[in-house]
Parts: sequence; structure tokens; C-alpha cells
Amino acid sequence: MARHFQLQENCLRAMGHSDNVESTENRALGLKHISSLLFVISAQYPLISYVFYNRNDMEKVTACLSVVLTNMLTVIKITTFLVERLEFWKMIRVFRKMHEKCKYPPSNQSKGSHFVDEANKLASFLGRAYCLSCGLTGLYFMLGPIVKIVSNGWRGTTYARELPMPMKFPFNDLESPGYEICFLYTVLVTVVVVAYASAVDGLFISFAINLRAHFQTLHWKITNEEFGLSEKESHAKLKSIVDYHVLLLSLARRLRSIYTPTVFGQFVITSLQVGVIIYQLVTNMDSVMDLLLYASFFGSIMLQLFIYCYGGEIIKAESLQTDIAVRLSPWDLASPQFRRSLSLVILQSQREVLIRAGFFIASLANFVGICRTALSLITLIKSIE
Repeated sequence: MARHFQLQENCLRAMGHSDNVESTENRALGLKHISSLLFVISAQYPLISYVFYNRNDMEKVTACLSVVLTNMLTVIKITTFLVERLEFWKMIRVFRKMHEKCKYPPSNQSKGSHFVDEANKLASFLGRAYCLSCGLTGLYFMLGPIVKIVSNGWRGTTYARELPMPMKFPFNDLESPGYEICFLYTVLVTVVVVAYASAVDGLFISFAINLRAHFQTLHWKITNEEFGLSEKESHAKLKSIVDYHVLLLSLARRLRSIYTPTVFGQFVITSLQVGVIIYQLVTNMDSVMDLLLYASFFGSIMLQLFIYCYGGEIIKAESLQTDIAVRLSPWDLASPQFRRSLSLVILQSQREVLIRAGFFIASLANFVGICRTALSLITLIKSIE
């Protein structure tokens, strides 16, 4: 079985991070940690310069704004990770330890660890799929100019060079060696953006899926416990249940805390990107290459938002199931004192656990709302044209 969060850990290691945060050297932020952030921030200058240079061409401006917004979102994610990186690594270690502890004795192991094992497989699959999606979108941007150069050379026609991303540098970036330098710079920025998106977004959905699996394990444990035992055994089982539930609620709150800036930025920036990219899609219906480019870009940003909305939805839904699990358990066999303790668990589980950032709540209802807005924008733009 693949190790928990292996892909995300590899992406972070590629960016110079390490899970060995016990030493003073690794606790402090060094140049290798903030270099990626500074590198991505530096890309804002040529992007914004391109917007001002082509301010009278709405098509070029909107094409560039979608990339500017994506870059801004990546800056938020990198900054969030750098500020909360110790908490990120702690959560990774906690979930790995919990996976080991949730393995029951041989008679119950297949049931007790089944939920987490399946969750790990699902999280690994979604992490790889998301990383592949981001990588292919970036690769499509990179290969576009190369394909055009090769095809025009093969046909013997003149081709005006263009960079993979809509950028304007303070020097001649369309002639050698400036073009090659700018092209390499764009490739490196794209690699950093894809790596951090795969790591930060992938960790969120992996945390959410594993948290849901542990809630399911808790519910299975509650419904299959034997409460009609001696007082000492009943007290031990109750303590185990309560401690497990408190730990899961604590992890959910910690997840919400460290991802608050990212969730807020994801909703705000995605909402802006939807309008910009929808305009590009509608105005480039005649160009197959441009249509494919912006359609893939639109799918990529909506997938990012879906990850957070789906993660928030499954945590909210599963946290409410604890109440039902207690009611389905053989609570009637327990002592009056034990029943009172179970009623406290019910009261605590009746408050849904929300992944909230300001007035934004990560839920599928909000995701559907943004999708409906996108469809409305398509209708509006086409009617104006």
C-alpha cells in the first residue's frame, strides 16, 4: 500500500521542504523555503506589464488576467504553507500514526482498518489525477508556441514568436537570446505553480478523505461496541470513544484553521476567473486551439475549487453521522451513567463541522452555485454579442 501523502510530500521535497522539523535549522525559514515564493511573485511584473501594454485590446487583457489570478492564488497557497508548514507536517504525521493505531486485533482488523485503507487509496488516486491535470494544463501552455514554430517551419511560413504565457518583459523578449531566457523562466515558474498546487490542494483533499474515514471508523466502533459489560470495561470503552471523537473534531478545526486563507482566496479568485475565462471561451469559438486551451484551463480551476468544496462537504456530512451511530448502538444495554455520557456525545455531534473562510463555506452547494453563474455568464455574453 502506498504511503500516506507520498505524492504531496515528494512535491514539497522538490521545493526544498523537509518533514524533519524537530531541529532548529528546519524550524526556521531559510532562503530555499522562500525562494519559490519570491520566484512566483516575480512573475506578476511581466504579467501585469502585458495587461498595461495591451490595455486597449480586451481579448488580450482577459487572456492575461486569468493567468494573473492563477499566479495570485498560488502566492496565497505558498504563503499559507510557509506560515503553517509546521502544522502541515504535524497533521501528516498524526494521520499516519492514526492509521497505524486504528488497526484492530486480527479478528477485527479487516473491519477497523478498512475505511482508512480505502480512503488512502482514494486520496492517492485523486492526488495523482489532480497533479496530472495541473501538469497537462501547464504542458499545454508550454507546448503551444513550440508546436506553432515547428508547424510553420515545416510549411515554410513566417511565424511571429510568442511566449507560453502572456508576458511583457522590459527588454526584447521575442529575439534571441531574450526569447529563450524568458521561455525558460516561464517554464520554471509553471513547474513551481504545479508543484505547490499539487501539494497544498492535494493535502487538503487527502486530509479530508482520511478524516471522513476516521469518522466512519468511529461510527463502526460505536455501533459494534458491547455496552452491557462491567463498569470498568464500559468506562474504558467510553473513554476510548470520547477521546477518538474529540481528536477528530480537533483535527477538523485545525484543518479549517490552516486552510482559511487558501479557501477564501480560492473562492474569491475562482469567481473572478470564471468571468474572465468564460469571456475567452465565448469569444474564441472559431479557434479550435484557443478553445481547447481555455476549456482545459477552465476545467483546471473548477477542479481546484471542487477539491475544497467536496472536502468540506464530506467532513460536514460525516461529522453529523456520529449522532446517528450512537442512536443505532446498543445504548439501551448500558448503565444510566453511561447513557448520560453518550447523550453528551450526541449533543457534541449535532453541530456540523464546516470548512469556513469568512462568509464562504466549502460545500457542494456553493460549487454548484458558481457553476450556475458560469452558465448564466455564457448566456449573457452571447446575448450581448
